[in-house]
Amino acid sequence: MMKKIYIPIIAVLLFFACKEVFNPPVTSAVTGYLVVEGFINSGNGASTIKLTRTTKLVDSAATIYEHNAQVKIEDESNATYPLYERDSGNYVSDNLFLNPALKYRIHITTTNGDEYISDFTAVKQTPPIDSISWKVENGGVQIYVNAHDATNTTRYYQHKYSETWEFQSPFIKRITYVIDPVSSKIIGVTELPNADTSIFKCWRTQTPSNILLTSTEKLSEDKVFLPIRYIEPKGGELSILYYIEVRQYALSHEAYLFKQKLKKNTEQLGTIFDPQPSELGGNVHCITNPSQQVVGFVDVTQEQVAKLFINNKELTNWPQTIPCSEEVVENKPENYDPFLMPTHVYEYIGRNSIKSYYVADPICVDCTLRGTNVKPLFWP
Repeated sequence: MMKKIYIPIIAVLLFFACKEVFNPPVTSAVTGYLVVEGFINSGNGASTIKLTRTTKLVDSAATIYEHNAQVKIEDESNATYPLYERDSGNYVSDNLFLNPALKYRIHITTTNGDEYISDFTAVKQTPPIDSISWKVENGGVQIYVNAHDATNTTRYYQHKYSETWEFQSPFIKRITYVIDPVSSKIIGVTELPNADTSIFKCWRTQTPSNILLTSTEKLSEDKVFLPIRYIEPKGGELSILYYIEVRQYALSHEAYLFKQKLKKNTEQLGTIFDPQPSELGGNVHCITNPSQQVVGFVDVTQEQVAKLFINNKELTNWPQTIPCSEEVVENKPENYDPFLMPTHVYEYIGRNSIKSYYVADPICVDCTLRGTNVKPLFWP
């Protein structure tokens, strides 16, 4: 009987032993190639180009930004439009009104004298976003982007989004520790004159970096119905008020293929079962050293934006705070725990002396540990 058990156990062990993290054999490859991200905005707005340098796949060091470069947009008639470095390798133009009948490219000169240009590219017209919708699915909330192109000429899309949500701490801080100014140790607890509401209500903003691509090439109609964001059941994003801003871009077929490769190389690596790194290429070239590799594809397109608020009141039985609990402790030195935060009094001795009080995990009291208490300018 025991012999019959060995074979399946060994098979299972071999399966898990084989599923190892993939460590690429090219860790010693030359790095420092220029990476060009962004697009030329043919709509009524600014263009932003981000310049960085490549690092090794196994390198966890901070991003290397390319500073002090000269960056400009050029059109076929030799007109130029400068971009200025704003921060961290981000180069931004003024609001431009480009002629959609012309082709455009980016021209970059780095501080070491290397020059880079992208291919002249025709303008892509981006259809507007028809709507952002949502519905409850599997206990959570699925958000969709809806769009269409009546001319059936777009076919390739990229979407990006940013999200902001308001949330509250489960507990309000009404008492605080007394700190010895010399030893910096906790020596007691005292009531606050007023509840500390500055750490009760906060906001958090996220801009995911994952690449969202859609193709309608094989569909009879150029319609997009994209599930762009799923919020897990009882997720804190919907505890009070949630906001999502979606940006839509029409892509050329070449840009779409480039971003597909980029997505595989940046989001789907890690094990031997994942796609292996591929050469990205792109439409940006070094004209002072043609053999030098460059990573990037600069398309010429428009940005279409749509926004949506979801209120907790629109949902059924969705919690307004994260799960938290309080604990009662005696007002004794051995209970002064810097890893817990006092919230309010449980029992007094006499009229003013605190006999015992509640404590909780700081994340349940101080909302700034999960966001900012500065209200966004656009918030209602």
